[in-house]
Amino acid sequence: MAQGNLKYQFSRLNIAEKLIAANVLVFIVNALFPFLLNLSKNSIVQWFELPKDFFDFLMQPWSIITYSFFHGGFGHLFWNMLLIYFVGRIFLNLFDAKRFLNVYLLGVILGGFFFLVGYNIFPAFFGVNAYLIGASAGASAILIFICTYMPNQEVRLIFFNVKLWYIGAFMVLMDLIRLPYSGNAGGHLAHLGGALLGYWYARQLLNGMDIGAGFSRFLDGIANLFKKSEKKAPLKTVYRKQKSTASKTTVNYDKQSQQKKIDAILDKISKSGYESLSKAEKDFLFQAGKEK
Repeated sequence: MAQGNLKYQFSRLNIAEKLIAANVLVFIVNALFPFLLNLSKNSIVQWFELPKDFFDFLMQPWSIITYSFFHGGFGHLFWNMLLIYFVGRIFLNLFDAKRFLNVYLLGVILGGFFFLVGYNIFPAFFGVNAYLIGASAGASAILIFICTYMPNQEVRLIFFNVKLWYIGAFMVLMDLIRLPYSGNAGGHLAHLGGALLGYWYARQLLNGMDIGAGFSRFLDGIANLFKKSEKKAPLKTVYRKQKSTASKTTVNYDKQSQQKKIDAILDKISKSGYESLSKAEKDFLFQAGKEK
């Protein structure tokens, strides 16, 4: 009963909240199991962290994504999840879960490659034993995507409103400034990789091109591999009443009409900002986001 209730509650979460739940679960498991079994602290994470050496990476290529589910401490986890939660709310009011996942995971991947390349071509990192963990690259990707897609949209920061592009520019600038001084150069390289992906994705989308479409089909293909194949039933002739063609046409028309309205609103946001929308348009966009 409890298991079924947990499954139901999880299914009701949006994609950003599901990512947060997965990260929290991994954090607990990674901390609890080594402690209870008296193992070294890195006994689990060592199989999923992204190493700086290319040959080590080739031995565990899955780490280009799995590194993002592990964190070095509660503070590291907390701030990343907080950013994903708040940016995810804005993102999912505009786009569906697939696009969110595209931007996030592609940001994780490019951030990982920035780390790998940086630590293998710049002499400052030669001889440094390092590895990468944390969701920061994915979080940076979705943040900079939104800051690029609707740069003039204002958000409330404690006592005053700030345009999104100011926030995005500040975050990138801070990563560049802190790169030589923070002791976390690999993390800042990954942030910059994720930020570049978010910026590039949004710019291309504004030009009518979805650079994540192929990646989305790849993820769908992987998901289909894990779907349980339906058991074939014995052949049987079944007579059914033919569904009304008019009903189908009406449903298809309604979906097309709704999508056209969404596209028109998104186009208005890209040109004039979110605040240019009427209350009815904001309500419509919010409701459409919940249905996706």
